[in-house]
Amino acid sequence: MAKQGSLVPLKMLLFSFHATNTIILSFLPLYLAYKGLNGTEIGWVLAIGPLASIFAQPFWGYISDKYKTVKKVLLICVMGLLIFSTVFFQMNSLISIMFMGAVFYFFTTPIGGLGDSLAQRRADELSISFGSIRTWGSVGFATSSLIIGEILSRYGVQYMIWPYLFFGFIALLVVTQVKDVKVESEPVKLKDINILVQNKAFLFFLLAILFLSIAHRTNDSFIGLYITELGGSEALVGWGWFAGVITEALVFATAGFWYKKYHPLVFVMVAGILYSIRWFIYGTADSPMFVIGLQFLHGITFGVFYLAALDYVTRLIPKLLQSTGHLVYYAVFFGISGIIGSLTGGAIMDHYNGSTLYYTMGFISLIGTIAMFIYHVMFSRIRSVNN
Repeated sequence: MAKQGSLVPLKMLLFSFHATNTIILSFLPLYLAYKGLNGTEIGWVLAIGPLASIFAQPFWGYISDKYKTVKKVLLICVMGLLIFSTVFFQMNSLISIMFMGAVFYFFTTPIGGLGDSLAQRRADELSISFGSIRTWGSVGFATSSLIIGEILSRYGVQYMIWPYLFFGFIALLVVTQVKDVKVESEPVKLKDINILVQNKAFLFFLLAILFLSIAHRTNDSFIGLYITELGGSEALVGWGWFAGVITEALVFATAGFWYKKYHPLVFVMVAGILYSIRWFIYGTADSPMFVIGLQFLHGITFGVFYLAALDYVTRLIPKLLQSTGHLVYYAVFFGISGIIGSLTGGAIMDHYNGSTLYYTMGFISLIGTIAMFIYHVMFSRIRSVNN
C-alpha cells in the first residue's frame, strides 16, 4: 500500500502538467490569431516548439541518465515552465514571440517525456500497467480543455496565461513529492548514445512512425482553427478536446485488460489504419459538431498508438539508455513531425482550407501505415525475439 500511495504525486504531476499542455495545444493557435498572426505565421510559431524539443528532449534525457535522476530534471523543467511562460505571453511581435517561445519550449517539452519515462519505470517496479498511471495525464488534459474552453469563451482567449500558471504551480508543488526511480549503477556516457544510432530496428521504427505522427501533430496544431473555420467557438474547441481525450483516458485506464493479448507492433499497425480513415472522414466535415462527434476516434488512434509505440521502443533500447531513448522517440513524435506539420499545415490553411488539410493528412497517414507494415516484415525476427 505504501508503494501504491507513492504514486499519488506522480499521478498528480501528470494531471497538472497535461492540464497546462492542453491550454497550449488547444488554445495557443487561437491566442496567436487574436494577436493578429495569419495562418502561415501561426505555423511558424507552432513549429518553434517541436524544433526546440529536438534539442531539449535528448539533452534533458541525457542529463537524467547521466546524473541518475528523473525527479530533479523534472523540477528544473517545471520551474523553467513557470518563469519563461510568463515572459512568453508578454511578447507581441512575431520575432519576440518566436524567440521567447524557443526558450519556453526548451524547458516545457521534455516534461511529458520524462514524466512518462518515470511512470513507465515505476509501473515496471510495481508490476502494474503503465496506462493506469498515464491515464491521469489524459484526465488532466480532458478536464482542463473543458473548463478552460468555457472560461476563455466567456472572458476571452487573451487571458489563457492565468489558468496556465495555476496548473503550472500545482505541478511545481507535486513534483517535489514525486518518488525518483532506481537507476542503473553506471552513469551514461555521451559515447553510449552511439548504441541508439547503431540500432537499425530503432531507427527504422522511428522513420515509420514519423509519417503517422506528422498527421497527428498537424491535427494537434490546427483542429482548433478548423473547428472555428466551421463556425465553432472556444467552448466547442474545448469540448472537442474533452471528447477526444476522455476516450484516450479510457484506453489508458483499461490497457491492463486488453493490451497484453497481442504484440505492441500489432496495435501500432491497427492504429495506423484507423488514423488514415479518421483524417479522411474529418476532411468531409461541414459543421463543428461533426468533428466533435468523431473525436472519440482520438482515443483508439493516439491512445492505442502511443501506448504501444512507447512499449515497443522500450523493448528496443537497453535499460541504461531508457530516458535518452524515450526522449529521442519524443523528439521524433513531437519534434520533427511537429515542425513539418505546423509549417505545412499553416500554409495549407492559408492558401486552401481545413478540409484540404485533413485530406492531405489522410494520405500521409496511409504512407506511414504502409511503412509500418514494411517494418513488420523486415524486422520480424527481432519482433519474435522481443515478443
